Amino acid sequence: MKLASLKNETRDGVLVVVSRDLTHAVAVDDIAPTLQAAIERWSEVEPLLQARSVALNAGELPEAFVFDETKAASPLPRAYQWLDGSAYLSHVELVRKARGVEMQKSFLEEPLMYQGASDYFTGPHDPVLVADEDWGVDLEAEIAIITDDVPMLTSPTDAKSHIKLLMLVNDISLRHIIPAELSKGFGFLNGKGVTAFSPIALTPDELGDAWDGSKVSLPLTVHINGEKLGDPLAGVDVYFEFPRLISHAAATRTLGAGTVIGSGTVSNHDRSRGFCCISEKRALEVVEHGQPKTPFFHFGDRVRVEMFDADGESIFGAIDNEIKKFSN
Repeated sequence: MKLASLKNETRDGVLVVVSRDLTHAVAVDDIAPTLQAAIERWSEVEPLLQARSVALNAGELPEAFVFDETKAASPLPRAYQWLDGSAYLSHVELVRKARGVEMQKSFLEEPLMYQGASDYFTGPHDPVLVADEDWGVDLEAEIAIITDDVPMLTSPTDAKSHIKLLMLVNDISLRHIIPAELSKGFGFLNGKGVTAFSPIALTPDELGDAWDGSKVSLPLTVHINGEKLGDPLAGVDVYFEFPRLISHAAATRTLGAGTVIGSGTVSNHDRSRGFCCISEKRALEVVEHGQPKTPFFHFGDRVRVEMFDADGESIFGAIDNEIKKFSN
């Protein structure tokens, strides 16, 4: 089942079910007006939504309309909680190597994770607004999950059952702001810009064999201004899989329904697959040539994040954001 939130006059949009090929949709506000409302009653509403999805894909709903993903908000236009991990330690290792710093052994013992701003998510086809391109504007292409209510002290084994939906992520990082913030020892705030998610949030069964209950085994493709930055394999080099990330987040508290957890930048030790962030490419340039050559984003640049199935069809729709100057 594929779900989206179409923009309307409200902050949370209206929930629709989208056909598997992303061509048509049908409103389901009679079942749940928003995705947040659905996820809070998931055991009750999922069968109803699934039935509507089956009928839509069978062409049995005359009220279906053409789906335009450019009119979609992020599936959860805002969320009670957004947690971003760092599941791919090849990313951490390379970036630190470029700075001449070894990766701490503690990074192998428990996930890195921060709590980001979630009061407003950028739409998948909306501009990323930045006040100053000298902030070092970068993307981080990731996969994310949405959970139902997760009890405190949930084990990784039990955490699998709490993964209800998956999305793609473009997590904007302001690389020239981050170092000074982290040096204070209190985590990210201004160094993390806006976050955008794919038009589609889907149930794990839509991924077929590419989903094993813990990770997605497909390439994640990133283009900048039409040129491929990379397509790393999301199922390779995952040191902390999603159930482990959920368990870590729930170590001292419950997670409310609608919690969004990101994988962190998808990254492979095999650098021939390219990159899901500019910073990692720059780090490799430093290691190999002594200095970075690739610039961070300029105003007017465009980033596209997408995942394709074995037939080359887009699974989640595209995140396609232009970097634009903010003015008030």
